[in-house]
Formats: sequence, structure tokens, C-alpha cells
Amino acid sequence: MAGGDTSWRPLARPLLIPAWLVIGIFALLPVLLMAVYSFLTKEFRGGVIWDFTLTAYDQFFITRGLFGDEAAQVEWTYITIFGLSILQAGICTALCLIVGFPTAWFIATRPARTRAVWLFLITIPYWVNLLIRTVSLKFLIRDNGPLNEGLMSIGLIDGPLPLVNTNLAVQLGLFYSYLPFMVLPIYAAVERYNFALSEAAADLYASRWTTLREIVLPVVRPGIVAGCILVFVPALGAFLAPDLLGGAKTFMIGSLIEEQFKGSQGNWPFGAAVSMILLSLVLMALLIYARAAAREGER
Repeated sequence: MAGGDTSWRPLARPLLIPAWLVIGIFALLPVLLMAVYSFLTKEFRGGVIWDFTLTAYDQFFITRGLFGDEAAQVEWTYITIFGLSILQAGICTALCLIVGFPTAWFIATRPARTRAVWLFLITIPYWVNLLIRTVSLKFLIRDNGPLNEGLMSIGLIDGPLPLVNTNLAVQLGLFYSYLPFMVLPIYAAVERYNFALSEAAADLYASRWTTLREIVLPVVRPGIVAGCILVFVPALGAFLAPDLLGGAKTFMIGSLIEEQFKGSQGNWPFGAAVSMILLSLVLMALLIYARAAAREGER
């Protein structure tokens, strides 16, 4: 039949109902509740009072002194935490791209029968819970851990390197946690790449760098962009790595949000407001990229 069988089309929308229910209940509803809570008032003993106000957002952006009787000034504490988090997530994304691209290229260019083995080796550490992996990394890099003991035993260092409770430790935790999120999308893009294009470029005396820049990267760009998004967004809101590996000196957005929902002294409206600010920033960045990609596609 021309145009294919269309007898199933009346069932398309009913079949989508379970998916829409899952998205609505487990994705949209929590975000909506968080948005509502961000406008409520903190209850003295924890929880909230159903009195709508902008106090939580005001607390994030403005300070009026310890007793609230001073002139309003910009609250740089939380803005600085956001800046540090964006920097850490950006560095993590760059490191994952630097390591992930050649790794994905290597796997995609192996014989078909061995690719599954390489992918298995990439993903098998992530069968273990993230908390356990982060604690294991802390054990590895602590002062008397295997890394420092090994370096001292071979004479490379005289004393243990102070790695725990540093920005470097947080960066190691983020990198270790999200590297596969970069490798897998790029691998999928490289696997579909037509290597005859590289051979044709070589026949035309193009250097390897020119071939990479002018042919390979534009073709596999969707995989690179997907990998960067999949790494940057969760790294931006991570709290396990900063809490366990960084200590108080490396407070990030995720740690700030988590702190507001712990115990009776937490501030749920403020935590919800910070979450909504973070969500808004991520959505704006994604929308800007989507519009830029749409304009490029039109050209």
C-alpha cells in the first residue's frame, strides 16, 4: 500500500498514555512542586508555611545584614558558589571530552567482534552505586591510601600528597563519575562515520589535523554535543563528590541544595528556590544552543 499501513494510527495516542503518565508523575510534577515550595515561607522547626512570598529568592540575591536592618546589597556568597560549580562542571566536561573522544574513536575503530568487550570494560565500574565508587576513590587518594603509599614506595614523593578536601579531588570525582556519559554518545556518532571520507581527504593530501577539523568533527558533532550536555548538567548539580572529596572548601550547588533539606534546621523554600534557579539556567543554556543549532541547520 502506498504510504504504508496506517491502520495503527488511531491507537498511537492511547499507547502514549503510559509514557505521558510516567513523565508527568515522575518528572513534571516534582518540578511543579519544587516551584511552588520556592514561593512558600520557612517554618521555624522545619518544613513550610503556606504563605506565598519571594523571601527565598530575595535571600539568594540580596543581603541586608545579620539582623536585616542594613541597606540591601548583592549577596555574593551564593553567586560565588554557582560560579565555582559552573567552573568545576566546565573543567570536568573539557577533561571528559579530551579523554573520551580518543577513547570512543579507539573503540569504534576496533573489529566489530571486540567492540562489545571494550564497551563492557568502560561501563562495568558503573554497575556499582555512585556512593560506593566515590568512597572508594576517597580511600584511594587519601594520605595513607594506595596512591600515596605507592608513590612514596618508589621514591617519587617524600610525603603524602594532600589530595582529599581539595578542588582537585572534587574534579577527579566528577571526571570519574561522568566519563562514560561522554564516551558512549561520541562512540555512537563515530560508529556511523563513513571512514571513506577520511581516505578521500588523504588522497587529496589533507593532513590528519585538517581531516579531523574539516571532516570528522563536523560529522560527529552531534555526539560530542550530546556528550557535553550529559556530562555538564549532572556535574553542575553533583553533591556526592563535593561532600565526600572536597569538604567545606569546595561547596557546590548540589551541596547547597542538599543542605537545605537536611534535618529540622533546613530551609525548604530556599533549597527549592536554588533548585529552580539552577533549572532555569540549564534550560536557558539548552534553549540558546537549540536556537543556534536550528539557525545553522537552516543555512
